Amino acid sequence: MDKEKNTFERIYEAVKRIPKGQVATYGQIAALAGNRRWARVVGYALHANPDSEHIPCYRVVTKDGNVSQAFAFGGANRQVELLMAEGVTFLDGRVDMEKHQWDTPWL
Repeated sequence: MDKEKNTFERIYEAVKRIPKGQVATYGQIAALAGNRRWARVVGYALHANPDSEHIPCYRVVTKDGNVSQAFAFGGANRQVELLMAEGVTFLDGRVDMEKHQWDTPWL
């Protein structure tokens, strides 16, 4: 359990770094948390987010810019609303990744 908690904490710290108006992919967050193979673990951690007010899990999307259909804090529509409120734009129902993907050059 301690290892899972530590992993989730690392994921939450990475998510907190995503700038307002930008998004990151599950894979980016996994890499920032320490293991590129943790993309699915990132999904589990975000679903269990203990502090959605300070951990902006809505800024995490798929590599194609899709929002989560299982967004734990109000569903996919709520995730879209939160992103749009920060100025994130969508093309054909997906986040415009060219415009809004967080540039993490250190990865």
